[in-house]
Amino acid sequence: MNREHALSSLRSPSEPLDILVIGGGATGLGTAVDAATRGHKVALIEQSDFAKGTSSRSTKLVHGGVRYLRQGNVSLVLEALRERGFLYRNAPHLVRDQAFVIPNYRWWEGPFYGVGMKVYDALAGRLGLAPSRNLSREQTIERIPTIETKGLTGGVIYHDGQFDDSRLAINLAQTAAAHGAVIANYLKCIQLLKTENGQICGVLAEDQETGEQFEILAKAVVNATGVFADSLRMLDDPKANAIISASQGIHIVLPKRFLPNDAAIMVPKTDDGRVLFAVPWHDRVVVGTTDTPLASHSLEPRALSSERDFIMQHAAKYLEHDPQPEDVLSVYAGLRPLVKSGDSSDTAALSRDHTILISDSGLLTVTGGKWTTYRRMAEDVVDHVEILSGIEEDACKTKTLSIAGSTREPISASNLSPYGSAAQAIETLIEKDPRAAAALHPRLPYQQAEVLHHARNEMARTVEDVLARRTRALLLDARAAIEAAPLVARMLASELQKDQAWIDDQVASFTELANGYDFMHPSSTS
Repeated sequence: MNREHALSSLRSPSEPLDILVIGGGATGLGTAVDAATRGHKVALIEQSDFAKGTSSRSTKLVHGGVRYLRQGNVSLVLEALRERGFLYRNAPHLVRDQAFVIPNYRWWEGPFYGVGMKVYDALAGRLGLAPSRNLSREQTIERIPTIETKGLTGGVIYHDGQFDDSRLAINLAQTAAAHGAVIANYLKCIQLLKTENGQICGVLAEDQETGEQFEILAKAVVNATGVFADSLRMLDDPKANAIISASQGIHIVLPKRFLPNDAAIMVPKTDDGRVLFAVPWHDRVVVGTTDTPLASHSLEPRALSSERDFIMQHAAKYLEHDPQPEDVLSVYAGLRPLVKSGDSSDTAALSRDHTILISDSGLLTVTGGKWTTYRRMAEDVVDHVEILSGIEEDACKTKTLSIAGSTREPISASNLSPYGSAAQAIETLIEKDPRAAAALHPRLPYQQAEVLHHARNEMARTVEDVLARRTRALLLDARAAIEAAPLVARMLASELQKDQAWIDDQVASFTELANGYDFMHPSSTS
């Protein structure tokens, strides 16, 4: 995970790549891992940072999708539950068993959801977590002491997975690199290269830090750019029909006191038919999500006023103490790349399955799906690429592949737990320089040594990379992240040989971005 080495390798290749992946989110990174572990010569380029878009803005769940079961999409639930089991086994440092309670406020909800969750358990089979069961009113309050008790009749408890999305993305990048893939962020595809007969043979890439442009040749090019997939498809063929319908989901982050125990709340159907989660995460509570169709795409989507109101109203409906705007530590929005189905304008009804398209020129586009099924999507992509490009076929290796950082050894420092086996490297930095043990900020759980580790081992290039995705400071407390930005900028400047002007620019740009995560700031709505 050294960007300079990666760029050098891409500028001066010994031969064309087998596969070039465009897009550094869950699907693209998973594809790079799958291809590299099969022995293919592969590279991945990302125009911004890894998991900059949708892949760092999820509900932080590795799940089968209870609402898809309600919709009758058993095949999607079955696949997701199987993949949940693989991920729980392959990345135990990041994926954990999370108990969920469905509160019941009507007499029929207990038996209805109770039976539904037993079906959910059965579909998971031997890869299941703990079994579901019905709870009495008293047991429900014991598990969720802050639940709204008016009208409460009981509950149903079941188990799903929880994870840290952008930390998993970084570990996937490291896994791909460890198996020979060349990985580079801030490297943008600006043109698709084609042979005389119109077949794609590579890309013209531009280094977003320096403006340098160079060609990268490959036997196959994979478009894994999420909500931006249509843009690349139209770069290939200006007449291509758009297939992506973006749906926005937002979340608010509250202090731990709103959900002090270790169980989460899941409401399968709100008044308007949506699903609502309130989930403990990094000593905070994540509450979401919405499902709002959007006509435009952005790398930095903002919560709509109507979405903010919906989350706050429903959080108040199911929590005994109503959260106030000043309680919200952060608000974030993400875009789901849903595949269009006819003329439907209801994104909740559009396909959550992944879709693979191959253009006349050979561009392979993969889109749809979700974090939980990233591995299966990647396997499908590489299977297609092997046939499409004629490269040597090999079996997928990722069902039992340990992801970088994988360990079941306990890590005493809670802030280092998400690093898994790499926590030792950060502890070594602190042993060499005890000053690096100092906190980044009094309201954040991170140490200065982590920033050094991000710059040296995780390809962090900006303050945003560190505070939004290598740590989760921006989501845990947007104001604290803004206050920590000058220190992080100075530390990165020292590591990356940058000057004071770069520091000033980084602090200013991060502050502007982070204001959009501050619930009380005007720029947090679009």
